Amino acid sequence: MKAKSYAEMQCSIARTLEHVGSWWSLLIIRDAMMGARRFKDFEKSLGIAKNTLTNRLTKLVDIGIFEKVAVSENSAFEEYVLTKQGRDLAPVMIALAQWGDKWVPHEQGPSTEIIDADAGRKLSRIWPRRQDGEIIPLRKIRMKRAKGAPKKVWEEA
Repeated sequence: MKAKSYAEMQCSIARTLEHVGSWWSLLIIRDAMMGARRFKDFEKSLGIAKNTLTNRLTKLVDIGIFEKVAVSENSAFEEYVLTKQGRDLAPVMIALAQWGDKWVPHEQGPSTEIIDADAGRKLSRIWPRRQDGEIIPLRKIRMKRAKGAPKKVWEEA
């Protein structure tokens, strides 16, 4: 059976991973959320090859996660700034970091703390909540096919 391309899939997760699923892309987004803006900042932080970083940043700009802006009016330097679309990845990045800290921790501990800058305290775990703020237990969460989406393969038999 031939694997479907992401473009053929109606799955939001598959389509999202096509855009930001590479681990380099996610680490670039992480660094931007921590304040990196210049090519050299990403390169130094990640230890990534110039051509790989150039390719990833170009793709992230092309798909609207970043925009390139001039440092100043007369400057030849540009910075990479997260767009609204890029900033909307914050809950995903926080959830990934929190999951990693819990399930695949480094022996020296986490390299990042995610805090509420106003309160100075760690953020509580990212988790689905009802509109009143109450946490929804996993057993009460369902993922189901949207109207018009293809049936699940295991239902077709």
